[in-house]
Amino acid sequence: MKLTKKWGMILLAVWLILNGLMGVVSALAVIPGIVMALLAIAAGVLILIDR
Repeated sequence: MKLTKKWGMILLAVWLILNGLMGVVSALAVIPGIVMALLAIAAGVLILIDR
């Protein structure tokens, strides 16, 4: 696994992951919200591994 050295992309990835996790664990989340949260987590992880 190779982490990117671009600080902007790292911050974006962390924000996407945290935003996605907050959406998943939220008790008020509806199905579209959960799907968007999972997509945000996946995008954040892919950005971190530079894919």
